[in-house]
This record gives sequence, structure tokens and C-alpha cells, in this order.
Amino acid sequence: MFPECQLSSCSVESLCLNLQEIVHNHHGDAGCFHALAGSEEVIMEGEAKTKLAETLGEDAEKSEAENTSHTDAGNSTTQDSSISNGDDSDDNQERVDLKIIWNKNKYDLKIPVDSTGAKLKERIHSLTGLPPAMQKVMYKGLLPEDKTLREIKITNGAKIMVVGSTINDVLAVNTPKEVIQQEVKVDENKKEPLCRQKQHRKVLDKGKPDDIMPAIKGAKERLPTVPLSGMFNKSGGKVRLTFKLEQDQLWIGTKERTEKVPMGSIKNVVSEPIEGHEDYHMMAFQLGPTEASQYWVYWVPGQFVDAIKDTVLGKWQYF
Repeated sequence: MFPECQLSSCSVESLCLNLQEIVHNHHGDAGCFHALAGSEEVIMEGEAKTKLAETLGEDAEKSEAENTSHTDAGNSTTQDSSISNGDDSDDNQERVDLKIIWNKNKYDLKIPVDSTGAKLKERIHSLTGLPPAMQKVMYKGLLPEDKTLREIKITNGAKIMVVGSTINDVLAVNTPKEVIQQEVKVDENKKEPLCRQKQHRKVLDKGKPDDIMPAIKGAKERLPTVPLSGMFNKSGGKVRLTFKLEQDQLWIGTKERTEKVPMGSIKNVVSEPIEGHEDYHMMAFQLGPTEASQYWVYWVPGQFVDAIKDTVLGKWQYF
């Protein structure tokens, strides 16, 4: 036994207490450390959540701004798309694409097929600036204002010819056609019927041509799609009339040649029923300033007389 190693019971007991205190203090420090570490983690986690919330808030604001921008753009697009050719109420109607030709200019026009001729004139006015009252609109003859395009059987790609002058052009004409017509009517009232005059009698006495087109007394029809043929001219020769609407010309054809006359140069058109054959007319086209320039055509079917006058002179000339 070594004397220096002997410990009293008091010493051992004190040592154990010291050891327990050290261990207790050690565990307490560790707990504090863990508590501090836990607090720091909670603080860091809270800061991260705050930053995430701020980021999400900024993204939400950006998304809302973008949605507002898209909504405004959509509204703007909707407003822009609602600006059409002036027929928003006709969007669901069947339409036809037309080629409008006026004064050597061509215009594309899309219009409901159930529109009337009067409505078509209004649309032409918006395209060309030519007032409806000054328009002569032609499609296989003069276009009726009271019928629809469907009734007239206008189809996609159809060419619509428009003839007309501005008000200034009409006022600039030295000798308006309506004045000439009034003068001719006054002269006609003073003269005997045309069919009784010697210069016409010699042609009419030859009788009605065998190949003349049938006539319908009292009827009014549009111009046919084929030339008017089988008639006589002043010399007694056969003559045919072809209305070239796309060129605004009247073609007067004989066996020898074909005269291509601009309709705008024809000053007047006069006609009179033939006595004994009132379903046929004799008709003169005044190609110059005086009656001496009249080109006479005999045995014109009566149902086409008004259509010929309207096509050559145009109804607008009477306004």
C-alpha cells in the first residue's frame, strides 16, 4: 500500500460532487449552445421566409401588371377589330367580293349579298367620293337600286362598272344633255311622227326583218347579255348594237365595219314606236352637237328601249 494514494471518505465524496457539478455545468452549456443555435436557425428561417414573401409579392405585382397590360391590349385589339368597313352589323351575313371599276381605277369591295343596289351605291361613294346620284352603276345593264345583289345574281369576283362625273365636271359642260333632250322634245312636238317622214318611211316600208329579236309590248327589261341584232340602219343594211359596259362603249356593227363609240360622247337618244308595230321602236343616237349627227336604228325591241337610254345616258343625267 502506498500511503500517498490513500483518500479519506470525505475527499472521495467531495470529488464526486465536483464531478457531478462539472458534468451538470457541461450539460447546461451544451443546452445553451443548442438553444442559441436553435434560435439562430429560427431567426435565419424567419428572414428567409420574409425574403420569399417579398419575392412572391413582387412577382404577384408584376403578374398583375402584365395581366392588366394584356387586358388593356386585348380591349384595344377588340376596339381596333371592331373598326371595319362600316358594316359591323353585317358581319354574320353572306358576302360577295366585287371589283369596282371607275375612271380607270379599280377598287376591291366586300359587301353582303342581300344588299340592295342603293346600298352598293353608298359603298361606292365611300370608296370613290362619287355621290350616288351621280353614279351610273352597270352589271349586265344598268344596276337596279331596289333589287338585292342576290336577286341580280351577282357572284364573287364580279366586275361592277361605274360611270359618273363630279358635280364640278357636270357644271363645266357647255351644253348639258338634259337641255338638248328638252329642245328635242319641243321640236318633236312641232313635227309629224318620225315614222311618217319620207327619210324613215323608205326603210320601214321594207317590213320587219325576219331575224329580228322578239319584242314584248309594254314590258321593260334589262339589256340582254348578247348583242341586239337583226335591225336596220338608215341605209337599210343590217346593224347590231353591243354594249361594252366594261369599256363604257357602244359598238355599232354592220357588215362592213364596227364603230366603237364612247357612251360619254353620245349627246342624246331619241325613240318612237313604229305605227302598226308598236312593240318595236325606231331609235337615234346623237353622236354630235346637232341632229345631223344622229345614227338611226330601226326595229328595236320595245322592252329594251328604257334600258338602252339609261345605260347610254345614265339616270343621273336627269338630276
